Amino acid sequence: MAKKEKEKPKDEKPKETTVEFLASLAGVLVTGLFIITFVLQAFEIPSSSMVKTLLIGDHVFVNRVQFSPKTSWVGPLVSYSQPKRGDIVVFLSMDPRTPGLYIVKRIIGVPGDHIHLRDGAVYRNGEKLIERYAQHEGGLPYDSYRDNFPAVPPTEESNVIEDWKLTMGSHIEDGDIVVPPDSYFGMGDNRDVSLDSRYWGFIAKDHIIGRPMFIYWSFETPEDQYQQTEMSQRVSFLAHVVIHFFDETRWRRTLKLVR
Repeated sequence: MAKKEKEKPKDEKPKETTVEFLASLAGVLVTGLFIITFVLQAFEIPSSSMVKTLLIGDHVFVNRVQFSPKTSWVGPLVSYSQPKRGDIVVFLSMDPRTPGLYIVKRIIGVPGDHIHLRDGAVYRNGEKLIERYAQHEGGLPYDSYRDNFPAVPPTEESNVIEDWKLTMGSHIEDGDIVVPPDSYFGMGDNRDVSLDSRYWGFIAKDHIIGRPMFIYWSFETPEDQYQQTEMSQRVSFLAHVVIHFFDETRWRRTLKLVR
């Protein structure tokens, strides 16, 4: 009988050294840090102004690059664009009563658009908008300023900031508010409770942070939680989140696209 040839030892894959492992880990961390710092930003929905599109306690990732000024070195890799009608945007508050607060609204008017409301319906450039995303809460008192903007002048009870009261008239033409250059007219989807461009004016282009992409986590959160700024209040809510993470997380909203 012929002797069996000895099997040749298989080439063993060289083991990764500690230095190589640490270098790989550092590369992953740097890439993740770059994405979080320059591309994506985590943002929590603070109010009910965008219900039902976005709920209080929805945590979203915001694309910070899409609406930023175009750069030549990364331009071919990024789909830059200008905010357009219907886009949902996150921006730094234009309301002096909430300085430093990030706000989310839907773009209703872009530069040059003529906007007015009649009985709660939005008209843009003379055409009534069909807004399937908009909702009106029943049972709230009628507000002529809110529902017939800008035809009805604001009153002391209208919750309009003083600067907007003074400058609004300069942007009105034939009963419409006209959106100026480098500005946008934004409104919340939950129309009857949203403090938006009707109350504090236009969204400045340079205040826009980016566009929400998707919900990565959603947790049942009290309506006034964003106003609880004391350390004891924050620690108390954090403990509540830990205890009720599984039963108060809205699992069905996880990874839901924002549009």
